[in-house]
Amino acid sequence: MCYNPTMQIIPVASGKGGVGKSLLSANLAIALGQAGKKVVIADLDLGASNLHLVIGQSAPKKGIGTYLTGQTKFEDLIMPTDYQNVSFIAGDSEIPGLTSLKASKKNDLIHNFCNIKADYLILDLGAGTHLTILDMFLLSPQGIVVTAPTVTATLNGYLFLKNIVFRMMYNTYRRGTDAYEYLETLRKDSSSLQRLYIPQLVEELKKRDPQNTELFISRMRKFHPRLVLNMIDDPKDADRAIKIRHSCQQYLGLDIEHMGVIYRDSTQDKALASRLPVIVYKPQSIIGQAIYRIADKIIQSETLVFDAAYDVTEAADDSFNLASEEAAEDFNAKMAYVEELAGTGALTAGELAEFIKQQQFEITRLKNENNLLKKKIIMAARQGFKI
Repeated sequence: MCYNPTMQIIPVASGKGGVGKSLLSANLAIALGQAGKKVVIADLDLGASNLHLVIGQSAPKKGIGTYLTGQTKFEDLIMPTDYQNVSFIAGDSEIPGLTSLKASKKNDLIHNFCNIKADYLILDLGAGTHLTILDMFLLSPQGIVVTAPTVTATLNGYLFLKNIVFRMMYNTYRRGTDAYEYLETLRKDSSSLQRLYIPQLVEELKKRDPQNTELFISRMRKFHPRLVLNMIDDPKDADRAIKIRHSCQQYLGLDIEHMGVIYRDSTQDKALASRLPVIVYKPQSIIGQAIYRIADKIIQSETLVFDAAYDVTEAADDSFNLASEEAAEDFNAKMAYVEELAGTGALTAGELAEFIKQQQFEITRLKNENNLLKKKIIMAARQGFKI
């Protein structure tokens, strides 16, 4: 359980990599620290940890990886940085990703995070929708989803929020109840699940378990994820956030808060090459000013928490394989998702055509590679036979 109303936990996630999640996490921590707030930032992109580079720290010797393997105490992980009021917990690029964490390890990590003494705890999560990432995001009703105006980034940002809602739902109903078994039935038929909208599902669950359904509805009212649209090049790109919000409201029964946009700026590349966060390298840059505005909104916001009974550490980790993980491997399933977004207006017809074209090109490329490998195998087999 993570019930700490004195500290605002800010998980930062994205449906896909490369949208600037770590950039926002690191610079946001420094901006909050400059405002006099005590901040701890943790790199939870295990297996691909690079937040120390963005924040300008040297390669860490201690991190979450060494803690999980029993080599370090958790309190020894919280290291000071060169920036006022900001402490840093490194990850570990030498260990497998978050999906490999056993439930006991994950729960222990959550317990330690929730007992940190700070005004803000920023969790830089790995990309994707693995269950541990979802549970870390649900440590707070106020997590941030970073996306970009490209078709794939928009798609994955929406799907991430959809999977978060399903995960919260699954955490509310207990194993053995009629509602839980109904969710299990849906899980086994992913095509039906993909096309089922949350408001419809809630009405069905209310018939099967009215008490816990009211609890889920109550938790959804407290759930206010935030959206940051990064890497925009044109003011029209900002409309993408409005479309995502509309889709979430209508099809997920979820309202999201728009924290702002960040324009693409070459200053970030120069700052990274100098091993300095961009708001330190050039605070008056377009990116720097955008991050300061987002930090101000966070400071002015009320700290929200789920009810004390909501406990992600008791979630059934082995039971709910979320649809987007299948979509990553199944082209037809992913196209079904795109069709859904096209229907909601989050994707235009032109963008849908572009996405399909990209997917067809990728399939053709993979087929060509596969044929080439087959030829090489046949040739190798023939040569071996002659010998």
